Amino acid sequence: MEYRKDREVKTSNLILAGLGIAAVGFGGRYLTRHAKTVTQTLKKQMDASGALSKYYKGGFDAKMSKREAGLVLGVSPSASKVKVKDAHKRIMLLNHPDRGGSPYIASKINEAKDYFDSNKA
Repeated sequence: MEYRKDREVKTSNLILAGLGIAAVGFGGRYLTRHAKTVTQTLKKQMDASGALSKYYKGGFDAKMSKREAGLVLGVSPSASKVKVKDAHKRIMLLNHPDRGGSPYIASKINEAKDYFDSNKA
């Protein structure tokens, strides 16, 4: 009698192990087939929200605002004159037209600095 119970337990354990392996196999198969579409969908959603980018997405406003000036220089809108000056210098060294930078971007950087200078005075 005891031999029969032991054999039933081993058999049921083997059946459960087989079902577990089958479930893992089917799950892996599903993931490999659908991972690309799931990844693309998540990436589109993240790009649309800007969650994966540390850069501001969007063009410039017609007239410079305090918020936009802060975004251009990478400082808070309530930054001190010293922080604005340091940020302007750092960004202009990277984006100066004489060093291959865009004249338009350089003018926006200067406009942002002028905006802060005129409003801090």
